[in-house]
Amino acid sequence: MALSIAAVILTYNEEKHIARCIKSVSGFCNAIYVVDSYSSDKTAEISEELGVNFFQNKFVNHAAQFNWALENCNIRSEWIFRIDADEYVETNSRIKIEDFINSLSKNVNGILIKRKIKFLEQELLHGGWYPKWVMRIFRRGYGKSEDRWMDEHIIISEGTTTNLEDLNIIDENLNTLGWWISKHNAYATKAVIDYFVQKNELDQRIGVQANLFGIDAERKRWLKNKYYSFPIFIRPFFSFLYYYFFRLGFLDGSSGFIWYVLQGFWYRFLVDAKIYELKKRFNNNPDLLNQYLKTNYAADHRDTPKKMPLN
Repeated sequence: MALSIAAVILTYNEEKHIARCIKSVSGFCNAIYVVDSYSSDKTAEISEELGVNFFQNKFVNHAAQFNWALENCNIRSEWIFRIDADEYVETNSRIKIEDFINSLSKNVNGILIKRKIKFLEQELLHGGWYPKWVMRIFRRGYGKSEDRWMDEHIIISEGTTTNLEDLNIIDENLNTLGWWISKHNAYATKAVIDYFVQKNELDQRIGVQANLFGIDAERKRWLKNKYYSFPIFIRPFFSFLYYYFFRLGFLDGSSGFIWYVLQGFWYRFLVDAKIYELKKRFNNNPDLLNQYLKTNYAADHRDTPKKMPLN
């Protein structure tokens, strides 16, 4: 039985990565859909030259964009594979993937695969970063992205999940360190939005549940909730010490050290600083803060927020 799987790739100015990503999935995907956020570089040109199904839609956040793709791209494949533009498949074996998926029972609707980060030419194999199991393949009609501004995961509506051992995706961004810092500044803004939404009545979303003994996404959500229970500005220090020393991140070498300082400390400190900034702006008034969130972020996510003042 032929494998029917479609890859969905979200893009914005990904000319450095998009061909690598598309070629890595072309061996086992019978259809590839690129949903672009009106790139100003050659992303569209490269994608169309490679013969993919190319769409464009105004970007709000990754969750909204991915769910838009599911609803509007007329995907007919039985399975859907979500992969980011700066990721690629390490093991490109159509036969193994085809045999695995065709052997699944009808009640399996989600497949978790391993994600590996490569940063400054160094694979991060410690600090809890590998293996990182992520839900990236699901049966069409049974999966969608949870409605979050940051750290969104694929959730399935019913059925069970399983792990695919033979498939790794590599996250290797080829842009400069300055670009990485700029991107994480924007990520920090999204993390602040999620932080406040989770702490008030607006958070009525269905998504990954926090569970220390669950799958990676559930365990990550539990650790994130526990992290935010520590005092502001103190918790970034705990984060760095935990991942770099307790989880043996120091074994990832010099590039790894830069990663753990920036990702494990600087980024998290920046999130705390932006939380502090917003609280100061509204003098810790929960009513004003909640109204601000409703007005600017908690409306229909298909509409662009009126402003993004935390950058």
